[in-house]
Formats: sequence, C-alpha cells, structure tokens
Amino acid sequence: MTHDPRPFGRLLTAMVTPFTPDGSLDLEGAARLAAHLVDEQRNDALVISGTTGESPTTTDAEKEQLLRVVIETVGDRAQVLAGVGTNNTAHTIELAHAAEKAGAHGLLVVTPYYSKPPQAGVERHFRAVADATGLPIMVYDIPHRAGTAIATETMVRIAEHERIVAVKDAKGDLVASSHVLARSDLAYYSGDDAATLPLLAIGGVGLVGTSTHFTGSLAKEMIEAWERGDTAAALTLHRKALPLFTGIFRTQGVMLVKAGLGALGLPAGPVRSPLVDATGEELNQLRQDAAAAGIVL
Repeated sequence: MTHDPRPFGRLLTAMVTPFTPDGSLDLEGAARLAAHLVDEQRNDALVISGTTGESPTTTDAEKEQLLRVVIETVGDRAQVLAGVGTNNTAHTIELAHAAEKAGAHGLLVVTPYYSKPPQAGVERHFRAVADATGLPIMVYDIPHRAGTAIATETMVRIAEHERIVAVKDAKGDLVASSHVLARSDLAYYSGDDAATLPLLAIGGVGLVGTSTHFTGSLAKEMIEAWERGDTAAALTLHRKALPLFTGIFRTQGVMLVKAGLGALGLPAGPVRSPLVDATGEELNQLRQDAAAAGIVL
C-alpha cells in the first residue's frame, strides 16, 4: 500500500509535559507551550506523552487530559500524536483507544521495553495495536532505551499493515534504515536530532526532535533546504544547529529542555522523580551550547 510520503509533515517535537511547582499537571502551561512550538518553532505536529513528555510518570487520566488540551489548542493547524507505547500490549491498546476517542491524529508506539520480546512478539505487538484503532501509527525504534531493536525483516513485515505508516528512527544504524526504506513505503523520521541530515540523505523525510523546543525553526529550514536540492545550505544549517542538537543530551534531554524553557519564561516546571532538575552548572552549559547555535537562552 502506498502511504503519504510525509504523513506527519516534516518537523515534529516530542513535547515536554509542563508541571506546576508542586508537580501536578499544568494544563494551561501545556496549551501555551504547544502554541509556541507550532506558531514560533514551525512544528507540523507534536508528540504528546512520549519519552520527553515523561510518560512513565504520568497517569492514564493525565495523558488523556493533556492530549485533549493540546488538540483543542493547536489541532486545527498541526497534527497531534499520542504516545501510547508501553511494555504491555493490552495496556497500549487501552491508551490507543483513549487517544482515538480524544481526537488524536496519530499514535507513537515504542518497542515494548524491558521485557525484551523476540521478534515474533514485537511483530505481534505492533500489529495488535494497529488493528485496534483507525489511527495511523509511527513506530518508535529505540533499542538503547527499549532493550530490543526492531529487526529489518520485522520492520518490513509490519510495514505491510495499512496503518503502520512511519518510523521514529533512533536505532543509529543508517544501513539497517536504508534496507527498510528500499523495501517499504514507511516514512522515516529521525529520532536523533543530529542524525536528521544523514537520514534525509538516504530517504528520510523529517525529524521528531527534542532540541527542537529551541531549534525548531533551524531544523525546519534545514529540511526544506535539503528538499529543494540546496545541499550546501542544508549542511550549513546542520552545522549551525549541531551544538544544541547534541548539547540537549549532555545529561538528560527532558531535564535540559525544561531548564531551558524555564530560562525563557515558557511553561515547563519541575521534572518528576526519578529524574532531577538540571543544576545551575548544567543550565549554564546549555546556554553555551545554545549560543554556539546562535540561540539565546
């Protein structure tokens, strides 16, 4: 089946989940941040309740509340994907049903983590989730977190499902990704900010970013330059953004994004345990990395 080559646009940000100072969900802040990411950072879509959204620490009810607020705020001008992946197929399907009911435009589904299922289990998991709703799915391949990589043959097989349309590729294996791209219609989005340009070179279509809370406009310009054939401009923009593409992960992406947003007066709040808030020293280093990319925090 032929899919839309860019089913979720070119640029997506895995949005942090803003909390109030006491650690509760900040829905007003979430609405304000979502609008900023779409209107100021040029995102085509947002991912809610992904890794950067601290999804392991939010309840199902909080996930639904957050999703509904973001859809209400930006759903008329950007797609909103719900992160529903867990290491329990039945629970993932429950979250997928709730996201569809709330009006999500798509689902991000990570490889079942910790359990380390064999490839037959990985395939069955993704097919079961894809069968459960009418929403398009972006598969999240991130073996260094999940503990299990999606094998090339498995990815090609699940690509046969009409609702599995895209991959957030954080595998760090361009050869494996090249093989899947050659054998499927899957739209590949980089799950590593700094690897976006190399992925574009082998047929990728965009980025699901973390640093894009700050580098969104730069990243979007880079992707657009590549698409119009201006490879020199794309490379220049890649190199410009690289200090923050990588610097955002010096300690832990969520922690540094929230520290940076706070420095800009944008909604973020604290992180939830077991994460810890960035130190003053870590924020200062982030500011240096941002300055090297031409961004003031």
